[in-house]
Amino acid sequence: MAPSISFIDTDKLKTFVVDDGHGVKGLSELKIKTLPELFVQPCEKRLDMSKVVPHESIPVIDMSDPEDPEVMKLICDAAENWGFFQVVNHGVPIRVLDDVKEATKRFFSLPADEKKKYLFKNNPTKNVRLVTSFIPDVDKVFEWKDYLSCFYVSDDEAFAFWPSVCRDQLLEYMKESEPLIKTLLKVLITRLDTPKLDETNEPFLMGSRRINLNYYPICPNPELTVGVGSHSDVSTLTILLQDETGGLYVRKLDSDNWVHVPPIKGSLTINIGDALQIMSNGRYKSIEHHVVANGLENRVSVPIFVNPRPSDVIGPLPQVIARGEKALYKHLLYSDYVKHFYRKPHNGKDTIDFAKV
Repeated sequence: MAPSISFIDTDKLKTFVVDDGHGVKGLSELKIKTLPELFVQPCEKRLDMSKVVPHESIPVIDMSDPEDPEVMKLICDAAENWGFFQVVNHGVPIRVLDDVKEATKRFFSLPADEKKKYLFKNNPTKNVRLVTSFIPDVDKVFEWKDYLSCFYVSDDEAFAFWPSVCRDQLLEYMKESEPLIKTLLKVLITRLDTPKLDETNEPFLMGSRRINLNYYPICPNPELTVGVGSHSDVSTLTILLQDETGGLYVRKLDSDNWVHVPPIKGSLTINIGDALQIMSNGRYKSIEHHVVANGLENRVSVPIFVNPRPSDVIGPLPQVIARGEKALYKHLLYSDYVKHFYRKPHNGKDTIDFAKV
């Protein structure tokens, strides 16, 4: 049983959720009736539900025949006009998707003493970390989320350091999703005057991958906080598996309005990351998204972040600039861009400003 806490004492609360491995899941399981002040977000950081556009959704694309010119056009158009789309008949077995969702629940069901082995300060590898909120050392107000983040180096490294209760399922999911990732990148780069995905550009586009297990427990006052604050990803692409709960919202391009991304059984949600927006010189859009907290159900999601290698220099592709476009972004080390993202709380699209000319 979790110890009693004075919720007025913020330091004790942070110790309980962050340092002791309980997370917000442990807080939720105390059946608290009122959200602690540490999690109460300013009004401007919460999602204004009056700006959610009903009866509108991001594109849903059937990937049964990804070489069909019409399907290719739908993918590129969605990347330009929405930055987000869902795919069905994508080739990743439903069993694999179900297994990884169950593995996520299994990890977060571990006792706190077991989970806290994966805190950054306790872990022998820096490639696996358990986190509450986004960056608890930086966040002045916490988000209502726990997550385990695993940076993929090799199968051997994963077997040595990833939690055994979920490791096999995560590795299988990453392996089974790789053909889909390559297919999407092959299609997207054709509109960037790059005819094929090969050994010269594949490492640059998808040279590193990170998988996160996200857990959003039941929240006593979901309207006062956020699951994840508004942000865009720093990836090339993100492949998101969400459960049936819902709660992901996407900002409409050039608008203050938002669109809900309703879960579709067996689907995956794809979004363009900042790295691909930069490489495409703004043609493809990395769009702000936001996750609301939930007062009725626990929610899990599992994103795979497909990234350049940390040592890569990213900038507009030469083929794009060769068309006569003026470069909107400078060239910079990808690891510097990522470090900038992790130095501050979530704040919309402000990370991309770091790369602007």
